[in-house]
Parts: sequence; structure tokens; C-alpha cells
Amino acid sequence: MDLAYIPSPSTGVIHLGPIPLRGYAFCIIIGVFVAVWLGNKRWIARGGTAGTVADIAVWAVPFGLVGGRLYHVITDYQLYFSEGEDWVDAFKIWEGGLGIWGAIALGAVGAWIGCRRRGIPLPAYADAIAPGIALAQAIGRWGNWFNQELYGKPTDLPWALKITAGANREAGLYHPTFLYESLWCIGVALLVIWADRRFKLGHGRAFALYVAAYCAGRAWIEYMRVDEAHHILGLRLNVWTAIIVFVLAVVYIVVSSKVRPGREEIVEPKADKGDKADKADKGDKADEADKAEGADKAEDADKAEKAGDADGASGDADGEGDAPADGAAKDGAGNGAGAGGR
Repeated sequence: MDLAYIPSPSTGVIHLGPIPLRGYAFCIIIGVFVAVWLGNKRWIARGGTAGTVADIAVWAVPFGLVGGRLYHVITDYQLYFSEGEDWVDAFKIWEGGLGIWGAIALGAVGAWIGCRRRGIPLPAYADAIAPGIALAQAIGRWGNWFNQELYGKPTDLPWALKITAGANREAGLYHPTFLYESLWCIGVALLVIWADRRFKLGHGRAFALYVAAYCAGRAWIEYMRVDEAHHILGLRLNVWTAIIVFVLAVVYIVVSSKVRPGREEIVEPKADKGDKADKADKGDKADEADKAEGADKAEDADKAEKAGDADGASGDADGEGDAPADGAAKDGAGNGAGAGGR
């Protein structure tokens, strides 16, 4: 008797009247929102403007979804184009089947288009959204849980995943590789955020770190999976893909750090121009305030000078009036003294 395991949902879809609400789709959508939210915060911290990440995501996300689906269909073509299979199923993206390699590759094309339209360097944008993509993957992997797919080898561990019998799957307890990858992606996101703060990564190196770290985990997790896949020299195709992409990402980090060290000072020209305009406005206002203050001081000084002149004139008039009076008094006193002697 199994005392502990992770249960699988009895169904991956809930119908709201005629509208199907699919767990897989919700996980993808939530992941996209989290990636854009975190990317926006990081972009603003780098000196960009709010809303830029979302505007470029309008291009990147659709391209990424198409790229992810194309990679899956091409590498698992036998699921759709073999005898007895329906090729129309290749378009049923809600049933699962998105290859991260294709999603990142074609999504980068969409992001490049969006960045080019706004005059933004793609590497800077990629650095900003890198940890958000990792978190989006962590959330998206729970879509595999809803569909009861992409699990690992049989196991009796306490955290084993219970799979029910269904099309192309046998009931049993298996390694929850979706959970392993979800937790790994969270760790990757935290690693990129820490490294970016610690080493001021720029020119695409934060994104390359995300790619390298993800590939390191994907290689051993992919090795545990038991779903159908093409093999090359005894290894699953995605294991080879992870190894190759890991090497390329590490090489990029090393070469880029030597060719273009440091981090971009300006990531969004429009934001920089806006800052300069604000500073200019503030400077103009300060100049106007200084001029107004100087004019007030000059006016006060003029008033004070005029008041001083008026006081001086009054003093002179008082002095002239007092002198004759004093003389007359002295004369009167002298005459009185003379009369008394006589």
C-alpha cells in the first residue's frame, strides 16, 4: 500500500457551459503574466519606461507559442503524421506539446522585431526578462500535471506522482519530473536575480546565465523521463540539445564579458531623452526662481535705499529749524543778564 504520493487531477478541463477552461492553458497564461510583470520591474530598474516589456511581449509571446509548437511537432512528428494518426491534432496546442527550445528561439525573433521598432537593444531586453521566463516555465510545467504527461520513471518515493490509466499511459507511481523542473526553474530565476545584482550583468549575459542554468537542470531531468522520444547515441534528443545549448551559453558569457564588459548605461533612448527633458525643465524652473528671487531682493534694496534718503532729508530739515531757535534763546538770556546788572 502506498502511504504517500502526489495525486493527479481527474481531469485537465472544466466546462463553463459550452466554454472549456483548460488547466494547461491557464498555467501558460499565468506564466506569461508573471514574466511580463517581473520583466517590467527589472526594466524600469535598468532605466527603461513602464509598459515597454508588455509592448514587446505582444510580439514575443505569439512567436514563442508558434515556435514551441513547431519544435514539438517536428521532433515528435510520428505522433501526428504516422499511419493511423490525425495530422489535425498538430494544431491542438491545448492538449500539450510545447518545446522550450523552439519557444525561446522563435520568441527571440518576435522580441527582436518589437525591440527594433522601439530602438531598444535586444540583449538588454533579454537580460531584463530572463528570470521572468524561468518563473513562467516553472508555472507552465504544472500544465503537464493537469494533462498527466511528461512524468519520469517508476518510483516508490513519498513524492511519487500517481498517474491514472489513459491514452498512451499506464497507471502507476512515477517520478514527478514536472515538479523537478518547476522547482529547478525557480532556482534558476533566483540565481539570475542574485548574479545580476552581484556582478551587474549586461549585454545579454544575464539571459545567457538563465539559458546555461536551465540546460544544466533540463539534461538530468530529461534523462529521467519515459515518454516517447528520439534517441541519438543512446541519449534522448532533448538531452543533446540541452548539452549543446549549455556550451553555447557558457561560451557567450565568457566571450561577451571580454568583448563588452560592464552593463549598458542606456537601455531605452526615449526614456533617457525624457529624463534629460525633465532635468532641463527643472533647471529652467530653478533659473526662473533664482531670477524672481534676485528681482525681489533688488526691489527690496531699492525700497530700503529710498527710505534711507527720506530719513536723511527729514533729519536735515529738523537740524535747520532747531539752530535759529537755539540762537534766539541765547540772545534773550544775554539781554536779561545785562538788565539785571544795571
